[in-house]
Amino acid sequence: MLNFIKNLKKGLLNSLLIGITFTAFLQAQEKKSIPNIEKIYVHTDRSTYALGESLWYKAYSVYAYNNLLFNDSNILYVELISPDSKIIVQNKTRLEDGLGHGDFKLTDSTGVKAGVYQLRAYTNYSRNFGTDFVFKKEILVTDVFDNKLNKPDAKLKPIKMEKTTLDATPNTFDVQFFPEGGSLLSTVESVIAFKAVDSKGKPVKVQGKVEDSSGELVAFFGSMHDGMGKFQLKPMKGKQYHAVISFANGTEINVPLPKVNETGYLLSFKKINNSDVVTIKTNEATIQQQPNAPVTLVCKTRGVSYFDGTQLLKETSLSFELPKTDFPEGISQITLYDANLRPQSERLVYVEKEQDLEVTLATDKKIYEPLEKVTVNIASKTKTGVGVPASFSLSSVDLNGVKDASSNGTTISSYFLMESDIRGQVHNPGYYFNANNSKRFEHLDLLLLTQGWRDFLWKKLPKLNDSLAYEIEKGFTISGRVKKLFGDKPLENNTVSLTLFSKSGMNGLNTITDSNGSFKFDNLHFTGNASMYLNSKNEKGKSNGMVELDTLNWTPMRVDFKSKIPVETPQMSIFKEQVYRKYVLNGVAPENVLDEVEVIAKKPRTVENMNSDLFRGYVIDEESPPFVDIFELLRYAIPTLDLNTSESIKFSRNTEPALIVVNQTRILDPDPDYEGALMVLDYVRGIMVDDVLKIEYDNSAVSTMIYGNQGRNGVISIYLKGTGDYDTSKKTFHSLKQHIEGFYNAREFYSFNPEKPSLEMDNKEKVRNTIYWNPYMHPDPTGVSQASYYNTEVETNIKVSLEGITANGIPVVLHTNYSVKRD
Repeated sequence: MLNFIKNLKKGLLNSLLIGITFTAFLQAQEKKSIPNIEKIYVHTDRSTYALGESLWYKAYSVYAYNNLLFNDSNILYVELISPDSKIIVQNKTRLEDGLGHGDFKLTDSTGVKAGVYQLRAYTNYSRNFGTDFVFKKEILVTDVFDNKLNKPDAKLKPIKMEKTTLDATPNTFDVQFFPEGGSLLSTVESVIAFKAVDSKGKPVKVQGKVEDSSGELVAFFGSMHDGMGKFQLKPMKGKQYHAVISFANGTEINVPLPKVNETGYLLSFKKINNSDVVTIKTNEATIQQQPNAPVTLVCKTRGVSYFDGTQLLKETSLSFELPKTDFPEGISQITLYDANLRPQSERLVYVEKEQDLEVTLATDKKIYEPLEKVTVNIASKTKTGVGVPASFSLSSVDLNGVKDASSNGTTISSYFLMESDIRGQVHNPGYYFNANNSKRFEHLDLLLLTQGWRDFLWKKLPKLNDSLAYEIEKGFTISGRVKKLFGDKPLENNTVSLTLFSKSGMNGLNTITDSNGSFKFDNLHFTGNASMYLNSKNEKGKSNGMVELDTLNWTPMRVDFKSKIPVETPQMSIFKEQVYRKYVLNGVAPENVLDEVEVIAKKPRTVENMNSDLFRGYVIDEESPPFVDIFELLRYAIPTLDLNTSESIKFSRNTEPALIVVNQTRILDPDPDYEGALMVLDYVRGIMVDDVLKIEYDNSAVSTMIYGNQGRNGVISIYLKGTGDYDTSKKTFHSLKQHIEGFYNAREFYSFNPEKPSLEMDNKEKVRNTIYWNPYMHPDPTGVSQASYYNTEVETNIKVSLEGITANGIPVVLHTNYSVKRD
C-alpha cells in the first residue's frame, strides 16, 4: 500500500486590497500549538440493504488540517449501532497509511433486523475531542419478504410510482432568518438568508414578503434550493420587520426578523468575475461614535489562521479580494473584531480551488448482456497527462428499478470539504459536490449562510502539551502487574513472558517488571481471535507471584444515536419489490436470505482451552469404545505414548515423563526421578474413565512455549466433566491464559465468474445487489487502473461509483451507469 503521508504546507498570503491595505500573515505558530487530529471517512458500497446481505466498507483517515492521508493510529473502531441504540458489532479495523477496509454481515445471527442503523467509526485518540471527529452514517436495512410470505401472487403485481403530497400546515414548518454577517445594521443594505423545514427536518418550499412595522411592503422572497433562499433589505432607523409566509393551503403566518442594531459592523461576501470579494460595512453613526477605530480581520480554515490583519476604519464600506492561492479548498471562516477584539461579524465562505487533476471513470461498454464480463477503466492524471498517486474504492450496484442514479448522499468530498466543518445534518450533501449541478456553489453559499459554523470545535481543542486521556494506538496493548501471592507488594525485576497463538502463527515476547511490578507489551499486531499466555518468573528463573491483567479493551463511546422510523417512500417500495422479485424468480428462499446456513457436526460438550487449535486430542462420545481404566484410554487416545503403569507416562521418543495437566491445572511438576514419576502415576490412576470429557496432547516446541521448562518433555491435558474430588488446589497464579481479539479479519468480496463456476455459488449470489466491490484501486505510475467482473443473470441498470483521495489530499467522487439487457 502506498504511503501518501505528506507534511502540512504553510504559506503567506499576498493580499490584493481595494481601497485599504491589511498586514497579512499566516499564524503558523497557532498550528504548532494544537495537537494532530485524525478525520475519518467511511465509504460503503451502498446505503440501503436487504436483510441478509453484507455491508462492505473502506476507511480513510486524514490529517484534519489538509486532508492528507494520515498514518497515525493503526486501529479504527467501526461499529454498527441498532435502532434501539445498541452496538451490534464492533470491528477493529487495521489502518495502514491511513487506509483500512472491512465488512458487516446484516443477518439474524448478528442481531440485525429491519430498520435504520448507524455506522460509526473513530480511533482511540479521536475520543479526546468528544464526538466532533467521529464519523457517522445512517444505513437502512429492509426486509424484502416482510408481509409477502403469505402473498404468492405479489410478484405478479405491476410496480407503480406513486406521488406523495405534503400536508402543508403552519404547525408543521419551521422558518428561520439569518442576516449575513450575523445581524442587521441600521441604514446598511444587507442580505438575509432563510431556511424552511418541516417537523422532520426535511426542506420545504415557501414564499412570502417582508413588511416593516408600519405594514409597508419592502421585499419579496421565495425558496431557491432545498427550502433555502435569500433577499436584500436595507433596514431603516427605528423600524422593525417581519416576514409574511404563505403556505400551500392558503394560510399565512408572520415571523419577526432579527432586531436591527443602531451601530456596529458587518461582513459581506460575493463573487465578482471569479474573484472572492469581502466587504466590511458600517454606518455613519458608528463612524461618528468611533472615528478611525481599528478593526481586525481573521480568516481561518479548520482552525488554522491563514490571514490576520488590522486596519483603521474611516469609511462606511471597505472591500478587498480574498486571495485563494494558499488557502486550502473547503470552508473558511472570516471574523471581524472591533478595537477591543470582540467579535462583531462572521461569514462562512467556500474556497474553491482549480486542481491540476483529471480523474476519469468509464466502462468498456454501455449495454451488456447478463453474465457478460465488464471492464472498468480508471485514470488519475494531471492535465498534462502525468500519473497522480491515489487510493480509490470502487463499487458496482444494481439500481433495482430506482431511476434516480444521482448520489446526493454523503461522499468523501462532501464530508472532508463541508460536512465535518459545519453544525447539524445537511440534506443531500453530495449535491453540492456534483459537478453536473451548475448552481451548486451558489446553493452551497446559501447553505453556509443558514448552517451554523463549528468554530466551538476548534476553540476547545487542547494544546499540544496538554495531557490527553486517550493515546494513539499503533497496535494492541497487553499490560498489567505482578505482585506477591499474599498481600499487595509488587514484584520488581520479574520476567514476564507473553505467548500469542493466532491463525497467523505464534509470537513470543519477554519484558521486565518495574518498581511497581508493572509490565507492558505494546504495538502488538495480530488478526482474529488469539490465545494469550502470560507467565511470571523471578530473577532465578522460578515461576512466582500473581499476574494481574489490565483491561484489554476500551469501553466503547457512548451511543447518542436516535433511530428514525423508516418511511416507506416510493423509491424504497420499488427497491423492495424489485429485490423480492429477483429472489422469487431465481428460487432464493427466505431462509437462505435472512441468515446464513451453517452445517455444524454434532459433538459433545467441550471445555474451553486456549490451545485447542494447536494441540491434538481425542473427545469421548457415544461412539467411543469401552475402556478398562484411564491408562487404556490414554494409550488409545495418544498413539505415540510410552506408558509403563509401574514407572511413568511419557512420549515414546522422550526419556523423561510428560507434564500432566488436569482441567488446566498442573497437578505435579514432572520429575525425572522414580519417586516423582510414581506420584504422577498414582494421581492419574485415581481418575475414573467415565469422568473424562477429552484428552489433548502435544510433544513439540509449542509445549515449551506455553508451559516453559516444565513442558520440555511434552504435555498431556485431561479434561473432566465435573470438578470431582481431584486435588486442584495448586493454582498457577504466576500464569494467565485468556482469549483476546485482534484486528478484524476482513472477508474478501466474492466476484462470481461464470467461466469458473464454484460449487459454493448459490442462487443468492447470482442475483446479488452489489455486483462488485474493490476497496483498493490504486493507479499505476502512469495513473491507470483497471477492474473486471461479471454481471449477474438479471436484466437491470448498474451504477458504478468511485470514491477516494489523491496523494496530495484531493477527494474524488465519480459515477457512471450501464444497462444489462438480453438480445
